[in-house]
Amino acid sequence: MDEEKTTKEEFKMDGDRIVETIKRLIKEGNVRRITIKDENGVVLIVIPLTVAIIGTVLAPVLAAVGALAALVTKCTIVVERRA
Repeated sequence: MDEEKTTKEEFKMDGDRIVETIKRLIKEGNVRRITIKDENGVVLIVIPLTVAIIGTVLAPVLAAVGALAALVTKCTIVVERRA
């Protein structure tokens, strides 16, 4: 079976920018998974993005990310992309 290659990028940012960054990344379309970690490196949420995700499924995820943003001051977003 042919395994799809991925690349990883990390962004460090303030918690108040998480939601806008996640929305921008989703619109790019080549993102497979988004992981949000706190400033200590603890994974807070993993968002798998597949072709099947649609707006109605994405809305609760963004609401959860928004609630998470209120709790963290600094975070790291790890983005896995299809290469």
